[in-house]
Amino acid sequence: MKKKEKNYSFMLGGLIALFMLLFLLAGVFYTPYDPDAMNGSAKFAAPSLAHFFGCDHFGRDVFSRVLKGTGTTFFVAASTIVLGGGIGILAGAFTGYFGGWVDEVLMRFNDAVVSFPNLLLALVFISILGPGKYNVILALAIVFIPSFARITRSEFLSHREMDYVKSARLMGASHLRIMFVHIFPNVLPSVLSMAAIGFNNAVLAEAGMSYLGIGVQPPDASLGRMLSEAQTYLMNAPWCAVFPGLAVIGLALGFSLLSDGLLKKGGR
Repeated sequence: MKKKEKNYSFMLGGLIALFMLLFLLAGVFYTPYDPDAMNGSAKFAAPSLAHFFGCDHFGRDVFSRVLKGTGTTFFVAASTIVLGGGIGILAGAFTGYFGGWVDEVLMRFNDAVVSFPNLLLALVFISILGPGKYNVILALAIVFIPSFARITRSEFLSHREMDYVKSARLMGASHLRIMFVHIFPNVLPSVLSMAAIGFNNAVLAEAGMSYLGIGVQPPDASLGRMLSEAQTYLMNAPWCAVFPGLAVIGLALGFSLLSDGLLKKGGR
């Protein structure tokens, strides 16, 4: 019997993602200081037992702000995947299973949207909707719908004529039952991998837009905004940029490795 290869990408990605989830959950229930509280006497305080990640130019506790900012970034990315991914999966499932003129029209529209870079298209929507946490979620969700739709459609197209689907039809199963009870579990690894990639992209997109000042707005703490504010003081207080940067890397890297691991699992 062939020995199974260990999926190191999946294991490492899972560990990093679990650590980041525990970190942001800690921020939901406890922060040592008010993330927005300013303390003039603690300006640029270096990391210490009193302030684990030091303080910024307003004397705000960086550890508390990174906890809150990680939660904000996770919320935006997860909401984007739930909204954009959910609509995209449903659209791809129906067009891939039924085909016909609806499939042709939607896929041509899909191709037109995909021809634009995701971030550029999201910036266009933000310019229309205006900055803010919920507008970022909506803009990114709209941009991500075509990617989920294409992957799901492709999977449903390849499965709809397989023997197990034909057998289900002969047994009188309804279309919805065939789609979501018989076919969907078989395409789930690809969908989950796409969701992990999408989450990674959403984290980087949210951080980038907040860095530019058109994403999450104060008083919500944002990792991207923290990085933007810290660049002026990079030489004097590098901890103001290092810790938010590590949080962004942790979220993106963990789910990127998970996606790679899920693809390997699906390929075996």
